[in-house]
Amino acid sequence: MTVRAAPKTLQIDADSFLPRLQGYSDTLIEWVQGNAVELGIALAAAVIVFLLLSWLKRIAAKIARENENRAELKSIIARTLARTSKFFRVMVAVELVNRYANAPAMLARTIDILFTIAVVIQVAIWMREIILGFVERRAGNAQHERDTLASAMVLIRLLVSFAVFAIAAIVILDNLGVNVTGLIAGLGVGGIAIGLAAQGIFSDLFAAISIIFDKPFKRGDTVSYDTTTARVEKIGMKSTRLRALTGEEKIISNSKLLDKEITNNTLTIYRRVSFPLSLVYHTPPATAAAVPDILQGIVEANDCEFIRAGFNTFGPSALDFQLVFDVPSDDVEIMFKARHAIGIAIVERFDREGIEFAYPTQTTYTASPDGTLVMPYASPPASPNPRTKA
Repeated sequence: MTVRAAPKTLQIDADSFLPRLQGYSDTLIEWVQGNAVELGIALAAAVIVFLLLSWLKRIAAKIARENENRAELKSIIARTLARTSKFFRVMVAVELVNRYANAPAMLARTIDILFTIAVVIQVAIWMREIILGFVERRAGNAQHERDTLASAMVLIRLLVSFAVFAIAAIVILDNLGVNVTGLIAGLGVGGIAIGLAAQGIFSDLFAAISIIFDKPFKRGDTVSYDTTTARVEKIGMKSTRLRALTGEEKIISNSKLLDKEITNNTLTIYRRVSFPLSLVYHTPPATAAAVPDILQGIVEANDCEFIRAGFNTFGPSALDFQLVFDVPSDDVEIMFKARHAIGIAIVERFDREGIEFAYPTQTTYTASPDGTLVMPYASPPASPNPRTKA
């Protein structure tokens, strides 16, 4: 009896399904016959719209292939339009027919649902391409920046895709009448849990992206932080590798590095040099007063920018002067050569002018028991009397 019951149930379902199918068929035929003119015009317009969208996609794909600079705005727009799906183009054409050909309610509802799904998914695809395109655009065109971005791009693409398509799924379900409150709450809790679990990884990753975007330094720059001065060799997803001036490799996490005060020595537009000069105390006042002008002439003769020069303080054994000038270059080697040339020029000029450099000296005076000073050298013998000699 069980074996016989199954065919009977199937027969009943088939008997109920066939009339419904016949009813749909009759309604469709009646719709086509009653709206033949409107349907023909709508189909023609739909074909034109589909062909136009396909042509725009091909043009955009060609522009994207021929443009070598992916960071250009034109390239980003072209790549975005080139991702227009065939399903979206078909549904745009079908929706056009649905709007102007008075489709039956059941068919119109089905087309509306499919059109909504196609539009939401297509917008999500476009948004993902635009976001990723602007990420590349903001990162710049330097090769080392593209290498750093490429290492993080897989995770960035995953995060962007998840966020965009999660929003798209919620929008689709909401348009279908599904209560998405619980889904949104679940996604929020899950996102918080994942964020707390991978807090350190995401912190360093976003720090790396911040370095790429804000460009506080790049590979090859010499930076200083804390007591370290080093050249940047690689900016990775989690850490930055630097080569210290003493030769050893320094590795520091991106988040910790950005928390420090960083001095980018490579971006220096000039190098400032300060010279202390000490002159002997018996330098004539007029000569000492002319020293700043002499120093200014030497600095300007060596194509450097004179800042200031003058008397500084009375030292223990010298008159101390200070010279400050700028070398108009960020190259340390040029600064060293300019400082050397100016230093030698000062020595030569002071030698010609008879200006003496001071060095630490100390004079000791000896006194007899009665307080009379005793000279630290023997008294010269008295010269003989010429008259007596005569």
